[in-house]
Amino acid sequence: MNGHGSLDTLLWGILPYVVLVLLIGGLIWRHRYDKFGWTTRSSELYESRLLRIGSPLFHFGLLVVIVGHVVGLLVPEGWTDALGVSSTVYHVSALSLGLVAGFCTLVGIALLVWRRRTSGPVFSVTTRNDKLMYLVLVLAILTGLGMTVYFAGTEITGGHTQDYRKTVSPWFRSIWILRPDVAAMASADGLYKLHTLMGLALFALFPFTRLVHAFSAPVGYLFRPYIIYRTRDPHHAAAGQAERATRRGW
Repeated sequence: MNGHGSLDTLLWGILPYVVLVLLIGGLIWRHRYDKFGWTTRSSELYESRLLRIGSPLFHFGLLVVIVGHVVGLLVPEGWTDALGVSSTVYHVSALSLGLVAGFCTLVGIALLVWRRRTSGPVFSVTTRNDKLMYLVLVLAILTGLGMTVYFAGTEITGGHTQDYRKTVSPWFRSIWILRPDVAAMASADGLYKLHTLMGLALFALFPFTRLVHAFSAPVGYLFRPYIIYRTRDPHHAAAGQAERATRRGW
């Protein structure tokens, strides 16, 4: 990290580890002291029409976006070259999927925000924490989609665009080996830097918002015992017992 400005060192050499501490520490704290708050705080009972449209759009787009980020940040350029995937094919595929996924995510979050603002019961249970989370989430989506649109337009018009696999990706991978490549990120395009900062802010907020449910999986459902329902009506109970006595089960 030597030879770089103090701001670059702070943003790309120190801030990522501060965010990791907040993310991991926040998840541990939340799971230990706020298990009952580890939820999306669903508002489906208040309004479901817009939710049925906006939520699938948002989650589908977000899933594709996450997969695209994982491939783009963690898979080195040499690996795709070894598989015979040319740089042109890679970028065209990434831009195409990025545009579709980004559009779905943006439309989905727009519907969810509109629903939360215009539906009285839903808005009444919206906290300041939720508003901050939505603001950062929307900014992260807008900067990512705007960046994709800008670079796609530049590619179409024959202009030159910076390859994030030579700047952002090496920096991201270097974080995990505790040797942050500040120089790589410092040389990245300003749009990449802005989107990265929005992403860092979002991950810092993750443990303290309803987004924490993304780190949950209903694994316990696979191993919990059956739930047995019994009636209090003696006639139905007797009939049920007789039926169960003659029926074979597994």
